[in-house]
Amino acid sequence: MEKLREQYEKEVIPALMKKFEYKSIMQVPKLDKIVINIGLGDTKENPKSLENAMNDLTQITGQRPMITKAKKSIAAFKLREGANVGCKVTLRADKMYDFAYKLFNIALPRVRDFRGVSEDSFDGRGNYSMGIKEQLIFPEIEYDKVDKLRGMDIIFVTTAETDEEAKELLRLLGMPFKN
Repeated sequence: MEKLREQYEKEVIPALMKKFEYKSIMQVPKLDKIVINIGLGDTKENPKSLENAMNDLTQITGQRPMITKAKKSIAAFKLREGANVGCKVTLRADKMYDFAYKLFNIALPRVRDFRGVSEDSFDGRGNYSMGIKEQLIFPEIEYDKVDKLRGMDIIFVTTAETDEEAKELLRLLGMPFKN
């Protein structure tokens, strides 16, 4: 799984330096972190769903997730401030590259009718976010042990200044964008 980091150092850096004409290797954008978030709406009715979501996220990432809590109360959603609403994992360094490699080469090709990810999900500051509808696309998740299909948000945080630089970085790392 070290392939992605080696690919970044051997192929991506020279390609980005040539395309964007950077003067220093320190200007070349890099992947800073990947944040995976699962938001749960049913934790009040089904407290076990948070535990199951955390187990799924632990299996997928190899890292224990952190519980996210509601920032404010919303009566319409029967939500109290401080209530558990989901879980998230922040991956850095080797685990980040391992997860990215697994996502690009194993998980995304398993999505039904997959034609590539959208190019429109950049935030204007060089970060990319995408959503996945079900956790079953990851090979670690056993179909028989899944209690409920859960989606997740995956955010790629880069050091790129612009969306164009970030898109080129992710494309060179293997992100399957739509043509």
